[in-house]
Amino acid sequence: MLAAALLSGCGDSGKKDSAKQSPTPTPTPAETRSPAVATGKAEGDLAVGLTDKAAEKVREIQASESDLGPEYCLRLRVVGGGCSGFSYDLYFDLKQDGDQHFVSHGVNIVVDELSLQYLVGTNVDYVEGLQGAGFKFGNPNVKSTCGCGSSFSV
Repeated sequence: MLAAALLSGCGDSGKKDSAKQSPTPTPTPAETRSPAVATGKAEGDLAVGLTDKAAEKVREIQASESDLGPEYCLRLRVVGGGCSGFSYDLYFDLKQDGDQHFVSHGVNIVVDELSLQYLVGTNVDYVEGLQGAGFKFGNPNVKSTCGCGSSFSV
């Protein structure tokens, strides 16, 4: 049920004034392809994607946040900083003008144009292990990472 709500949302704040709201893009066939595997490559022809496990965790987190309605998307972003020059940022946000929209395993993802150039081909997984749990980015554009793995260079 939540996945259906996510597909109908992301950028649609529920307001009836359509002159101020940009329409939510209809997923293209490339955006609705089969599930991705944790290979570091994005799902189907998507520029960015999630594994089943990551999508499940995103839905779980979004459901636990009572103030996040279906109009919120998962934002993937690259920011300057860290030992190697860039780091990832992942949070819930409303779709903005200029964002690229993707649907991966029923989760709406938005990426700004600047970040997209560093994220093309990226697949996000959720991993649990002895050293903790978290989202892991499989980014084929990365040339090196820092020792702790929280930043990268291209």
